[in-house]
Amino acid sequence: MAKEYRLSPERYEELKQELIYLKTVREKEVAEQIKEARSFGDLSENSEYDEAKNEQGKLYSRMAEVENILANCVVVEEEEQDGTTVHMGSTVVVLDKEFDEELTYKIVGSQEADPMNGCISEDSPFGKALLGRSKGEDVVVDAPAGQIHYQILDVKK
Repeated sequence: MAKEYRLSPERYEELKQELIYLKTVREKEVAEQIKEARSFGDLSENSEYDEAKNEQGKLYSRMAEVENILANCVVVEEEEQDGTTVHMGSTVVVLDKEFDEELTYKIVGSQEADPMNGCISEDSPFGKALLGRSKGEDVVVDAPAGQIHYQILDVKK
């Protein structure tokens, strides 16, 4: 069975637009690169041709990946929130008890995760530990380095 991807409406639209771009603009650019590289002659020693074919392979791979995501996705509308319980789409302010540091994260689907920019996947250990929890609760995350203790300071829509 195919993996089910949970996407926000915004991410769903981004992927649709990316697929349109890849199939229209980018595919023509790569085809033009291959055509130009062929004109250089002997294909067995033509690095431009090899590079263009590699680029074509990457393009088709990404197109297949995006099509698979769109075919197996569930668009998750942000739920009506009372501002106290963590859901997908929530912005959560937590206190890292070990370092006494406040951190802010948004809970997103796996396709939108970007931990360096504060977007945590709902499928990650941290995301799973936060889901369904409420403001004021202590949360323990089982990480490879051991257990990490947090306190939820605030939950925002």
